[in-house]
Amino acid sequence: MATDMQKLLVTSEEDDDEEMDMDVKEEDDDHRNRGTRAASGSSNDDFMFQQSMQDQVGTPGGGGSRRSRPLEEKERTKLRERHRRAITARILGGLRRHGNYNLRVRADINDVIAALAREAGWLVLPDGTTFPSKSQGTKPPGGSSAVAAGSSASHIASQQTSPPALRVVSSGHRSPVELSSCRMKGVFTPGPSPYDIPPTQSPELVVNVNKAVGLVGSSIDVINSKQILEIPPNLTEQDFSGTPYVPVYVMLPLGVINMKCELADRDGLLKHLRILKSIHVDGVKVDCWWGIVEGHSPQEYNWNGYKQLFQMIRDLNLKIQVLMSFHECGGNVGDDVCIPLPHWVAEIGRTNPDIYFTDREGRRNPECLSWGIDKERVLRGRTALEVYFDYMRSFRIELAEFVEDGVISMVEIGLGPCGELRYPSCPIKHGWRYPGIGEFQCYDKYLLKSLRKAAESRGHLLWARGPDNTGSYNSQPQGTGFFCDGGDYDGLYGRFFLKWYSQVLIDHADQILSLAKLVFNSSCIAAKLPDVHWWYRTTSHAAELTAGFYNPSNQDGYAAIASTLKKHGATLSFVSGEVQVLNRPDDFTGGLGEPEAVAWQVLNAAWDSDTPIARENSLPCHDRVGYNKMLESVKFPNDPDRRHLSSFAYSRLIPALMEGHNIVEFERFVKKLHGEAVMNHHHQHQQV
Repeated sequence: MATDMQKLLVTSEEDDDEEMDMDVKEEDDDHRNRGTRAASGSSNDDFMFQQSMQDQVGTPGGGGSRRSRPLEEKERTKLRERHRRAITARILGGLRRHGNYNLRVRADINDVIAALAREAGWLVLPDGTTFPSKSQGTKPPGGSSAVAAGSSASHIASQQTSPPALRVVSSGHRSPVELSSCRMKGVFTPGPSPYDIPPTQSPELVVNVNKAVGLVGSSIDVINSKQILEIPPNLTEQDFSGTPYVPVYVMLPLGVINMKCELADRDGLLKHLRILKSIHVDGVKVDCWWGIVEGHSPQEYNWNGYKQLFQMIRDLNLKIQVLMSFHECGGNVGDDVCIPLPHWVAEIGRTNPDIYFTDREGRRNPECLSWGIDKERVLRGRTALEVYFDYMRSFRIELAEFVEDGVISMVEIGLGPCGELRYPSCPIKHGWRYPGIGEFQCYDKYLLKSLRKAAESRGHLLWARGPDNTGSYNSQPQGTGFFCDGGDYDGLYGRFFLKWYSQVLIDHADQILSLAKLVFNSSCIAAKLPDVHWWYRTTSHAAELTAGFYNPSNQDGYAAIASTLKKHGATLSFVSGEVQVLNRPDDFTGGLGEPEAVAWQVLNAAWDSDTPIARENSLPCHDRVGYNKMLESVKFPNDPDRRHLSSFAYSRLIPALMEGHNIVEFERFVKKLHGEAVMNHHHQHQQV
């Protein structure tokens, strides 16, 4: 064994000497070339002076000190080269150890420059060509080439070097802490198409995409066929081959239909849908916005854009999951468009702002309607429940063909902000930032009337009020008298209030789902439940309480919700937040969050009531580590009962998903969800 190691070290040293000799030879050649060029540009006097000096020193091959100078220069060059290599080795070692760069053992300075350029968002091709990425808004210059620094030998090596591995440190997505900087734009704002296919695809993928979208022979750029995608080292992966088939849906962009109820970019969307079909995605998920369809006048519905969209999807033999979106879009996680509630509803809200959820300070939230008006005729003679019912019935009539032929596989009913069953307790527009506990949203006159009625039935008129010691949006539990350990949340009044507050949420879901079941009959309906995980490791679970889930450490706040869904044959669609922990683990530690624990409590509540479960991710993910995390939350590899989900919805179809290595990783993720065998690579390169 020792002999083999010695041979290896000797061979490595000889290789280093050979490379240094080559560098020295090139440096000597360069000196001679510069001397020749200088001589050719000098005068005859200068040339005669140089010739005279050469005669005095001696000709090459003669005696004297002429032979010793090149040898001394060569040794000095070797020392400089060894010193340079030592510095490079230290840089590479630091990047491997602290920066998670996957650089080969004998990487050179070109590899370092390329890795840093890619980290900064530049595209570096194997031949050294470098240009800004698509996300920087600059197209690659046609035919231009950036020559990497270094010698010929290192340049050849750089052509064989793979791009850096997909990094685990961050996937570049906003956390809840950074939501204040979310970029907003109108649906109808003109701009570049969100469906442009980036020119950075791998060659095989581009060929497949071209075949899928009918663009063979088009101008889409095909890069060097030697491009290699490297995966993170030491990555352990589960084998999901033979596991139950889980259908995969991709959520379409929020602004796929504009405010005129027209397709925003038909051709671009069609290209992307064909790509999704080519990698065997089962279908797509679509928001049907109340603010677009019934936007101008009550009971005047415009479904034209959705009819065209659904026809396009059906022609590609894809399925559709539909979300009845009774909320506004804008200001929440991932919102890049602004779609308000219907105009006629906003007019009513200006004269009667109590139709909106209201906090203790009297601030209104027009994101969705208060559940207090579910049975109040304040919407031009209709109750909120009647408005929701009429909207769903219009959808069922106008798009009946897609429901009856099975193209629409599930209808998810929007029950609150972001379409989720929860109070809007953490509104960014009112200053909330993660991990604030949020505030109760029961101070509109209709919900206060309901609270007063409940207090009277208990014989405690003093309880007809909201708690006054709950802090503010960004408080922490221990800083309040209500949520702290042993606080009022667990007293007689606290238990009464929280029971009433959560029961309003359950009653709202019960009433709307009963109407949805009447409308859609045999179709699968669903309700979306959020992942409110921060402060889960405290006794009060303050963030869950303000969101409407009566789930302190001595209560189960999700069992009653799961039973309500089971009553109407509805699927529980759970928004998963585990991948966020990979991106910013310190955020969850600071907020004493426990996303996996919340998920398991919700899933067990659904399983105990025999309620089907679907799932979607809360933030985009494009790296293998994140995909593996999602797979574990969908497939449950260690579950002895082999339970699995009814479907998985990926959020969301954005241009970054269509980039070469991202779509390759996503296709691999889809295959694993389908239970297909996928080759795992650990220390090898994956050819794409």
